Amino acid sequence: MNQIIETILNHRSQRSFEDRPLSDEQISAIVQSAQAASTSSFIQAYSIIGVKDPEKKKKLAALAGSQDYVANNGHLLVFCADLHRHTLISEMEQTDAEESLLSTEKFMVACIDASLAAQNAAIAAESMGLGICYIGGIRNDLKGVAEVLKTPERVIPLFGMVIGYPDEVNDLKPRLPMEHVYMEEEYLQDKEAYKKQLEGYNEMISDYYSSRTGGRRNDTWTGQMAKMLSVPRRMYMKDFVESKKLNTK
Repeated sequence: MNQIIETILNHRSQRSFEDRPLSDEQISAIVQSAQAASTSSFIQAYSIIGVKDPEKKKKLAALAGSQDYVANNGHLLVFCADLHRHTLISEMEQTDAEESLLSTEKFMVACIDASLAAQNAAIAAESMGLGICYIGGIRNDLKGVAEVLKTPERVIPLFGMVIGYPDEVNDLKPRLPMEHVYMEEEYLQDKEAYKKQLEGYNEMISDYYSSRTGGRRNDTWTGQMAKMLSVPRRMYMKDFVESKKLNTK
């Protein structure tokens, strides 16, 4: 196993950081690593907004659900699906790209491009001995986030990423067993086999929580997911995305 794979397999979400900013050199290396990620048809349909201003971080932390680590970290990145520049390209080249830019396909491309770039950034940061945590909470109030970041039409902030020097390292959280995620030739549709795998994973997760909390917590993964999915969240998203002239066709 090489060092890159060891870095990837050692990933854990980091939510507590030293009061120590990243250097401009570190930020540049992380962003350039993000840019090296694959991009569909070379479209590069994403942007990254770095936030250093403590007051802006506090505003974003409040919008994300009062998560302290969104305000207290070495650096905050916000990854955006971005087809704004492609609107400008259409103007520059005097072509009509409107129907394409409104399509679900191009919105998916922008979301995928941003996600691929973000994972490159995460691996780059962790290879430097830094910790990271993705912040989906910014989607709690994208109108507010867009106002703070001044994002134009056809730009959607998708998620944040806090980066910094860990002041305490969390335990690795067990992922689903490989055989539950990786299938060959076709999708596994044996429901009983599927449920048996989930029951085995439930035991693993319950043991993890019990060990970490001294027995105070022993919930299962399927219990967590069922509870979370029973309460619809961020149901404004479709209207918000369409208001930005994306994903309407």
